[in-house]
Amino acid sequence: MTEPARILVVGGGYVGMYTALRLQRQLRAELRAGSAEIVVVTPEPYMTYQPFLPEAAAGSISPRHVVVPLRRVLDRCRIVIGEVLSVDHAKRTATLSTLATAEEGTGAVALAYDELVIAPGSVSRTLPVPGLAEHGIGFKTVEEAIGLRNHVIEQMDIASSTRDPAIRDAALTFVFVGGGYAGVEALAELEDMARYTARYHHNVRPEDLRWVLVEASDRILPEVGEEMGRYAIRELRGRNVDVRLETRLESCEDRIAVLSDGTRLPTRTVVWTAGVKPAPLLAATDLPLNERGRLRCTAALAVEGVEHAWAAGDAAAVPDVTAGEPGRECAPNAQHAVRQAKVLAENITASLRGRPLKEYAHAYVGSVASLGLHKGVAHVYGRKLKGYPAWFMHRAYHLSRVPTFNRKARVLAEWTLSGLFKREIVSLGSLEHPRAEFELAAAPPPDHGDKPSS
Repeated sequence: MTEPARILVVGGGYVGMYTALRLQRQLRAELRAGSAEIVVVTPEPYMTYQPFLPEAAAGSISPRHVVVPLRRVLDRCRIVIGEVLSVDHAKRTATLSTLATAEEGTGAVALAYDELVIAPGSVSRTLPVPGLAEHGIGFKTVEEAIGLRNHVIEQMDIASSTRDPAIRDAALTFVFVGGGYAGVEALAELEDMARYTARYHHNVRPEDLRWVLVEASDRILPEVGEEMGRYAIRELRGRNVDVRLETRLESCEDRIAVLSDGTRLPTRTVVWTAGVKPAPLLAATDLPLNERGRLRCTAALAVEGVEHAWAAGDAAAVPDVTAGEPGRECAPNAQHAVRQAKVLAENITASLRGRPLKEYAHAYVGSVASLGLHKGVAHVYGRKLKGYPAWFMHRAYHLSRVPTFNRKARVLAEWTLSGLFKREIVSLGSLEHPRAEFELAAAPPPDHGDKPSS
């Protein structure tokens, strides 16, 4: 018997999940006959729908409804929870570690493959800012989003109970670095939530909270256009958000955010959303990279100059054939990633069956962004929207894009309930350290010396 053709999908994000999902549909006959196998290697057993992270942080959506369980969706694929450490494509071999290899102490294992889909996504792009590693908070995963929500509510609890004005001011100052989607939407949603939460603290008023958005360029939300970006700034400043353009974070040591304009902000919250960079795995492969560290790809989503290797999404530099100008690449965003995954799966199937490949071509249709409850901006198909219509379009678009009918129904139900009832304002910070209370109870009692004799 011949070995089945093994398709290795590295990553379980947008590209990884959607590619594997379409492959298991298109290769149904081959999978049933045992002539093909799809293996998905991913650090987490779920795909995170990142556009919903700000709403999860604000409490509008439950964290479990922001993620899609891969084992349920990819029921005809083999899911391996682990991390690919390197790829030797010349030998068609990937080296990976799993939860089992960590327990066994045997080290990394090698996995052979016939076709490679490399889609590990991206990681936060950090800078050598003093104090950032110790005090910064990211906003790329569901764990970070919920952790930030708990942190903000906890700071309000600290401010309401302290007698020290310096501690109170630092607790109520929130600094967000980065004026893209993640930074603006996270700040806007959390500011909405915190303003509502303040009514339940007898000595914290909404105007006591200080929100600062730091952006190195001269605009925010460049994806929605200059006009809508200016509107977003006016909207945020109208809510007492301090928007600092052409400003950088120089340091956040000792819980003091020092900006490039000389401002010093005592704060216990620095949220870093200043862009992303390709996953480190790409540098640990023998595949060609461009100057930005992304895989050089053809318009058919094949790795340039290499057979049996494919890529899309954040990891891939894909030519934009709709741009009309040579050298232009598709933006590394979710809109392209989801559509690229469809073409990628079709091309892999065509390659296995000896059929011609097709090029990926999708003209960018625009962007939508939320600025909190009932507020937003949009620039779609040349039309510019703001306020409630843009916010409604933001929700409608992402509801249509979140995977599976199950998730769509649950998210819609939660939105409906959140519109009928009051916000949840509970901090569950103890979830981040679930064994802390038990460890305290199980610890030996302190030794206070010999007891006095009777």
